[in-house]
Amino acid sequence: MSASNDTSRPAVFATTQWTRVLAARGESPDARAALSDLCEAYYQPVLAFVRSWTRDDDRARDLTHDFFSRLLGGNGVSGADAQRGRFRSFLLGAVKHFLADAHDREGAARRGGQHEHVRLKPETDTSPGTDPPDPQTPRFEKEFDRQWALTILDRVLKALASEHARAGKSRQFDVLKAWLTGDVEDRSQAGAAAQLGTNEGAVKVAIHRLRRQFRELVKQEIAQTLDDPAQVTDELRYLLSILA
Repeated sequence: MSASNDTSRPAVFATTQWTRVLAARGESPDARAALSDLCEAYYQPVLAFVRSWTRDDDRARDLTHDFFSRLLGGNGVSGADAQRGRFRSFLLGAVKHFLADAHDREGAARRGGQHEHVRLKPETDTSPGTDPPDPQTPRFEKEFDRQWALTILDRVLKALASEHARAGKSRQFDVLKAWLTGDVEDRSQAGAAAQLGTNEGAVKVAIHRLRRQFRELVKQEIAQTLDDPAQVTDELRYLLSILA
């Protein structure tokens, strides 16, 4: 069903965070605020990618901080390709370029900075083994995407926890969230009913509603990083495949 005739779809699908950024290429206060929110939300995937690249936790944190400082401090989305439509794709491409430049700068510094350093292509790279691995390596991209998916799930679980807390149902959420995370090997719906002082039928209904809320919030979270609502299903399918 298309977004135009699905009246149950939340309004968040109409104008996403990434759409706001692309609309002004980061120049308006609204676009910069949206970009800042997205960067804060998806800090962990970048950190995971940089950590895989440098293999040094402290250096990874320093580089990640520098990356976001530069991205947010200037017109960091001027080269974003709106046709690709994904903040995830933009962010991964941007951090790859940043790490390649960092490698170049460090190489020049080791040689005293007297000559311009021209970075060799990966297929012709004859640099010493002490250099960090090429950030284009597919396994690093997989780690980035995996952390991206985990970040989305974590944000949704926190949102659900807050929502239940406001409704005075924190205890119910704490007992039933295992049916969202898959940690139900030693749990039963009958046992959950006993914990909550209700019957098993009520627990089944509550789990069904919780799963429906979870799916909808995941879609909303994904939609915030896209500029085309039609991409949500494909993006969700891809991220679930990464976790599988």
